[in-house]
Amino acid sequence: MAKKKKIFVLDTNVILHDHNCLSQFRENDVAIPITVLEELDNFKKGHDQINYNAREFIRTLDSLSGDKLVDGGVSPGKGKGKIEVITSHLEEAAVRQTFLEKKPDHRILSVALYLTQSNGDRDVILISKDVNLRLKAKSLGVKAEDYTTDRISDIAKLYSGRAIVEDMPDHFIDRFYTTPYEIPAQELPVKEYLPNQFFILKNRQKSVLAFYNAETDTFQKVQKEPAYGITPRNSEQTFALHALRNKNAQLVTLAGKAGTGKTLLALAAALEERKDYQQIFLARPIIPLSNRDMGFLPGSLEAKMDPFMQPLYDNLGVIKNQFSEKDKNYQRLDDMLKSEKLHIAPLAYIRGRSLERIFFIVDEAQNLTPHEIKTIITRAGDGTKIVFTGDPYQIDTPYLDAQSNGLTYLIDRMKGQSVYAHVTLERGERSYLAELASDLL
Repeated sequence: MAKKKKIFVLDTNVILHDHNCLSQFRENDVAIPITVLEELDNFKKGHDQINYNAREFIRTLDSLSGDKLVDGGVSPGKGKGKIEVITSHLEEAAVRQTFLEKKPDHRILSVALYLTQSNGDRDVILISKDVNLRLKAKSLGVKAEDYTTDRISDIAKLYSGRAIVEDMPDHFIDRFYTTPYEIPAQELPVKEYLPNQFFILKNRQKSVLAFYNAETDTFQKVQKEPAYGITPRNSEQTFALHALRNKNAQLVTLAGKAGTGKTLLALAAALEERKDYQQIFLARPIIPLSNRDMGFLPGSLEAKMDPFMQPLYDNLGVIKNQFSEKDKNYQRLDDMLKSEKLHIAPLAYIRGRSLERIFFIVDEAQNLTPHEIKTIITRAGDGTKIVFTGDPYQIDTPYLDAQSNGLTYLIDRMKGQSVYAHVTLERGERSYLAELASDLL
């Protein structure tokens, strides 16, 4: 007996998260409450990714336009289920009696409840990234799930980019301290390794920092080297600076809690390697406080941006303070800012620019969706290096979490690629107080 097709009811936030979501439901049917289109109408104007997603989804529906879109549904192709816009059953009695407030979420829930009750032989599932709406649905007997297409399965197993190998024989460790400071991979007793992965090879008396170079198929010693006045304080930071300065690693991610030095190291490496790039871009997504629009802030556009960009300037200040005001390295930073050789700006202002020979640092990348991450990377031109930094556990947007944010998704999908390097930093170096607060509070 053939398995009956499911009916998936889409919430607006799923579409704003991924405008290609319709292609993910295969042979199953998709129901779109008319309320969703009304909400998308409010998002279609603007330059952010969610505005782009709203416009693209509306165009997709328009390509399927016809009377059947609101009367029985339309299939986008062979082997695909039907897509239907539901214009009725927006105020089911059970929803109205349980949730007194009239709001778009409740009208979407009403459609899901009606379809559940009228399709007893088929599974009807509300797909939403809003955990509260999912809980409300379940309270009424409606099945509800998160949109999991770009969600990793186990955050605890996320690739860290580094490993410790114990009981390494002395003679192998000694070889790393003599020319040519490398050992062919097949000679070393390390069973698993990925391109640009870092290792602490140790025994009870000795240790060495190394990484696997896939291009030469060798393990090479990692030297502890400073970058523009910033000296790594631990093995993790040493690995991070190596990845950031590795010419073969065109894409780098640094993950870790506050105070581990992610952004500082990325900026220091960019400044050290500045001669190889036309510009250094340092950007971060704008996440207004309490999700309030930036319009409520007083002053000019530049004044509104300052509170959001200040952490980036703070990191620049730390680097400047490594030098005296008369030092050429100190003065060079001011000159680079004035000439826009070093450019700090909100991510939305940089996303549309051409990225040719750019050292591009994206801070707070955990607040980006997987699709936003992809959009940024696919703009990379010749000679460009892209660095994403962030803390996967410190999410500031309501519809992302540790398993579904863009940074986590990127780390999970890119591991093993020859142009990619990653380091998870765990040890805080900002101060003992900052480390204590991060661990205990």
